[in-house]
Amino acid sequence: MGAEFGCPPSFVRLTCERHRNAHFGRCQRAMSVAIFLNSHPGNVPLFAAIGAAAGVYWFARGFRLLQRKRLVLNTPTSKIHSAAMGLVELSGLAASPYIMLSPLKRTECYYYRSVAWQLKQQGKSSEWVKVAEETLHVPFYVDDGSGKVLVDPRGAEMDLHCDLQQEYHRSILFTGPEMPGCVAEFLTRHGVDPDKHIKVEEHCIKPKNFLFVLGTLSQNPGLDATVAPAWAERADRKLNTAFSLSNKTEANGLPTTHVVRLSDNAVMVPATAMTQQQKIAAALSRAGMSNTAVWSGAGTGVKTARSEAMACSATVEVAVINEAAVQPGESEGFDLHPPTVLMKGSHQPAFFISWRSQRDVVKSLGWKSDVMIWGGPALTLTCIYFLFAHLGWL
Repeated sequence: MGAEFGCPPSFVRLTCERHRNAHFGRCQRAMSVAIFLNSHPGNVPLFAAIGAAAGVYWFARGFRLLQRKRLVLNTPTSKIHSAAMGLVELSGLAASPYIMLSPLKRTECYYYRSVAWQLKQQGKSSEWVKVAEETLHVPFYVDDGSGKVLVDPRGAEMDLHCDLQQEYHRSILFTGPEMPGCVAEFLTRHGVDPDKHIKVEEHCIKPKNFLFVLGTLSQNPGLDATVAPAWAERADRKLNTAFSLSNKTEANGLPTTHVVRLSDNAVMVPATAMTQQQKIAAALSRAGMSNTAVWSGAGTGVKTARSEAMACSATVEVAVINEAAVQPGESEGFDLHPPTVLMKGSHQPAFFISWRSQRDVVKSLGWKSDVMIWGGPALTLTCIYFLFAHLGWL
């Protein structure tokens, strides 16, 4: 399946091994906790209780993964042109008449999830704390050769390839890479100091990426792919007052901007009576843009206090459709008012989007559920043993 859509089998095997090694790495860290308990007897009751609770969670999580594995195996895989309403499995290549740029790697994509963590001191130890998260998408379709179906990814559990994973720390003691201006811009937009010890990750759905989707095919509840991007929810959910939307191109090839004004006291207007600008403003309001000072200045793109960030700024490509990249006629073949949409169902909430084939998804769910179902009780029993030994009950 992976090779059929351009994914070499060796690459898929390498990725599965990487995920398996990462999971077993977490198990090894759990065993390190057990060793720590033995060497620090004063902390045994606390850590034993935490470990026992974690084992119970792993056990329950393992059964949920096993249930999903059975759901994937029991749901028939369909072709788009013959798919019936209800829970379906579809696979194909991502396609869309629109495109946008991800904020961290500036990758052309249809969907991105960008996350930043900061290393913060917590007592005597340090831990990574999530300080910024951004998830946006434009309308995109899955094309399996027999047809195309519009996907509404809101509420889906995503299993996507990690396009960027990097640490940055502006310190003479840290020999890592220099932080690009785009990353500094992203952090500044979310009120994070780029000079801190930062770790970033970015997952994207790019053009012609293979996608396996388990979701509900239902009648279109009113999604319109012609007016504005179908925005995903943002983590900060604050309202912005101004945003620049690229929608035209000047003679010199540079995009002009259309300023969409948002207001906290906006008058409620029915969707059928909205103008195009009002629909775009409503979409941006649902996206929850924040930090208005960063987004001010129509026509100049995203601004930060750092000059290197300006090299990556280009009229808010980070969060909206770059319509200048869509040539006339490219939207042909896409039903912009589709009668059906693949989305999260109201009666069957299972909704899963993966960059791997069904066979690889089943294999991954299988070994993860096995490790958690067997490893969870083992961790719980080990922690209880240390607790009883510490209390002298053995």
